Amino acid sequence: MIDGYMKNGKDKSAVILFDEMPERDAISWTAMINGFVKKGRFEEALEWFREMQISGVEPDFVAIIAVLAACANVGTLGLGLWIHRFVLRHDFRDNVKVNNSLIDLYSRCGCIKFAHQVFKRMSNRTLVSWNSIIVGFAINGFAEEALEYFKSMQNEGFKPDGISFTGALTACSHAGLIDDGLRYFDVMKRVYRISPRIEHYGCIVDLYSRAGRLEEALNVVENMSVKPNEVVLGSLLAACRTKEDFSLAERLMKYLVDLDPDGDSNYVLLANMYAAVGRWDGAGKIRRKMKGLGIQKKPGISSIEMVVAFMNSWQVISAISTQRISMRCYNFFLLI
Repeated sequence: MIDGYMKNGKDKSAVILFDEMPERDAISWTAMINGFVKKGRFEEALEWFREMQISGVEPDFVAIIAVLAACANVGTLGLGLWIHRFVLRHDFRDNVKVNNSLIDLYSRCGCIKFAHQVFKRMSNRTLVSWNSIIVGFAINGFAEEALEYFKSMQNEGFKPDGISFTGALTACSHAGLIDDGLRYFDVMKRVYRISPRIEHYGCIVDLYSRAGRLEEALNVVENMSVKPNEVVLGSLLAACRTKEDFSLAERLMKYLVDLDPDGDSNYVLLANMYAAVGRWDGAGKIRRKMKGLGIQKKPGISSIEMVVAFMNSWQVISAISTQRISMRCYNFFLLI
């Protein structure tokens, strides 16, 4: 019943039912934890897991998978390391789903070498296993390894799916492999009959943007079969800012305004781009346009501004964070 309540959005009813239970076993605890994870409420899921530990109930592999997913999304590497030790002590090391979750956790936290260690130790691998390590290598900047594993996966008899191609395209984008990226995109559509999703288009836009081929990137945005989101537009807008291509940035405005018709943030962002390079005439033009439309600047920062800021600074942040995180992972793996 707890699982049913959680699936139907009746969280309070699930909590009341749980509290009224005379005895709570691993199944009931797992139902609560898994329910919050599926809703994207990862912090609450981790709180429930801590309460489960205090109560003395040992988690089963389903709970372990749910908590690892929460750790990966929140970036709680410390708890993830503790769970890995638990896995090794309780003979879950051969559980494919648990290992897939560990690969995902380490990849997202920047410990790609240790995600790779988990992958190599697996005696059985699924498509999810291959996808996890391919995407892991790609998002951590190891393009060559990601593409090697993409080929190895097919040699092992696994057919790539949309996630596999997301990994390959991300790898090509980070490495500046435009021709390879476009070839993978074509093969995905033509050979495997996979309809591109927003993440695939995002990779192609990012691929062109990083190469400075902004007109081609905009052409992808204008012709994609799905509505562009703030990540796709933010990637291109960040490139416009780097290349000081204000004409193209203004052409992007119709898509940005479509995402947030009544918002001020897109106009402010464009005005600030002009101001940053001393183009006060352009900044003034945007401010006057805002005034004419009755749009006033509100305090705070928008999602598109965060995306642009991230795209402009992620390399420095990533280098520092990865160095710190990898040392923690290294110390842990010395113990196992």
